[in-house]
Amino acid sequence: MKFAILAPGGIAHSMAEAVSGIPEIERYAVASRSYERAEEFARKWGFMKAYGSYEEMVQDPAVELVYVASPHSHHYEHAKLCLEHGKCVLVEKAFTVNAKQAEELILLARNKGLLLAEAIWTRYMPSRKMIDRLIDSGAIGKVTSLTANLGYVLPHVERLQNPELAGGALLDLGVYPINFALMAFHGEVDKVVSSAIMSPKGIDWMNSITLTFSDGKMAVLHSDMLAQTDRQGVISGDKGYLEVQNINNCEEIRVFDLDRKQTASYQVPEQINGYEYEVLACIKAIKEGKVECEEMPHEEILRVMRLMDEIRSQWGMTYPCECAELSE
Repeated sequence: MKFAILAPGGIAHSMAEAVSGIPEIERYAVASRSYERAEEFARKWGFMKAYGSYEEMVQDPAVELVYVASPHSHHYEHAKLCLEHGKCVLVEKAFTVNAKQAEELILLARNKGLLLAEAIWTRYMPSRKMIDRLIDSGAIGKVTSLTANLGYVLPHVERLQNPELAGGALLDLGVYPINFALMAFHGEVDKVVSSAIMSPKGIDWMNSITLTFSDGKMAVLHSDMLAQTDRQGVISGDKGYLEVQNINNCEEIRVFDLDRKQTASYQVPEQINGYEYEVLACIKAIKEGKVECEEMPHEEILRVMRLMDEIRSQWGMTYPCECAELSE
């Protein structure tokens, strides 16, 4: 399958590393607004073609699957460009800035019969099924609550500080604790309570989110771009609890009993870097003629985006690109 990358920024290098180890993938094209940058990336990672504009690349009839790696603020525009030119698309998380944009892209993909997927890698990793099996086995009894956090020291990352690029902790980091909770607890969310510490530019530096589910479960979540956290997820039941070491890329799952004694430990399979699973899921879905990946179906993409819309509304946090949408 001829694979292309749109916007060869930092995260695109991780994706290039992953696809370099997938036999089914042909590293075909990379596009940047700068031909020199695209050519340098293509040479480094062994891509056949380099393009100095996104429009030029999507007009190449050989391109089959495009990975959109631009900032959040541009996901909608760039994914739409790819879909309109008949390309299947894997969009880096967060899928879009808001649910309205997500709904429009999903409708377009379905109308054209093209795969559209979100590159939220934790949804595709083997660790997800490992956690599900442990919960379903009753190893920690009846599960009622969980906590999850993700934090890095990122004040130097200009993109995350910039409202114009839909920066902030929520779309970049908070999306992981939210997905962790929704993967573990499948019920409907009845109530969302959240708060945030805002930057002078109006984006969230850190946040706290509590989700209450219709079946009585509760998830307490935190993301932070000013401090290093332990990245841990803890799922608790009436017979014990399990710890997920690093919810951003699970390294180990530990099970504890009511005496807080560790009773089991599970290592995740070796990986290239973790990005390969989402690409393999896309290949499988495309071969089967599907427009979505079963690991992260469109309804779950929308569920996450609608939750983040509600959370941001509680903070009064909007992005400049949304103001432009409202004025149209």
